[in-house]
Parts: sequence; C-alpha cells; structure tokens
Amino acid sequence: MSNAVTDTHALIWYLEDSPRLSSAANQAFEQCDRGEIVIYIPVICLVEIIYLQEKGRILPQLKSQLDAELLTGNSGFILADLTAEVVNALEKVPRSYVPDLPDRIIVATAFHLGLPLISCDSRMPLTGISLIW
Repeated sequence: MSNAVTDTHALIWYLEDSPRLSSAANQAFEQCDRGEIVIYIPVICLVEIIYLQEKGRILPQLKSQLDAELLTGNSGFILADLTAEVVNALEKVPRSYVPDLPDRIIVATAFHLGLPLISCDSRMPLTGISLIW
C-alpha cells in the first residue's frame, strides 16, 4: 500500500478503534503505526476534531490522543499544512460534487500530494481521487 491522506471521519474512527473503519482503511492505519507508510493529516482535520469535541459528538480526549501520537513520532503520521498549492488544487474539486469546504480542502490536499484518500465518502470518487476504503 502507498502513502495516503486521511479524511476526518476515518481518522476519528481509527483513534476510537471503531468497527466502522473498513478493513482496507484499518490496514493502512496499521501500516502507518508500524512506520511502513505515511498518512498525511490535513490540518483542517484538527479543526474539525476540535469542533466535533466542542459539540459533544466525539470523545473529548481524541485531539489530545492524536497530539500525543504526533509528538512521539513513532507512527507515520505527518500534518499536511494548508498551503497555497493546496488552495490552488481546490479548483480540481468541484463544489457541486463536494460542497463542504473542509472536505474540499482534504481532497485538494490529496490532489496536491498525488495520493489516495482514506474515506468512505461516496462523493469523493466523483472528483477523480482514488479512495482507500
């Protein structure tokens, strides 16, 4: 399996050890844990995690858990900043297919990096991005 970019829900399900994570997505996260591949986390995912914590929709410790994993440096997680190149890649993600701006930024990050996206969002393939799910 190659390096990948993760969508917010896939990352949350990984952190929660949720059975909702598909076997292919779970395999990618396990390879990342072993340092075999890199999974890029768009910074907008961190914003969404905080937002969901504030709304009480996810456990309050998930952001801290992720921060701890990023600090240890033992996994293959790397934060992907919102850069001008990612912003320019937004043009490849039609708003008619992916209307939510955070999701568009995540897909644009995958386009910019030339990597598949870990996501179960059925709209994403319409953009031409490869999915791991």
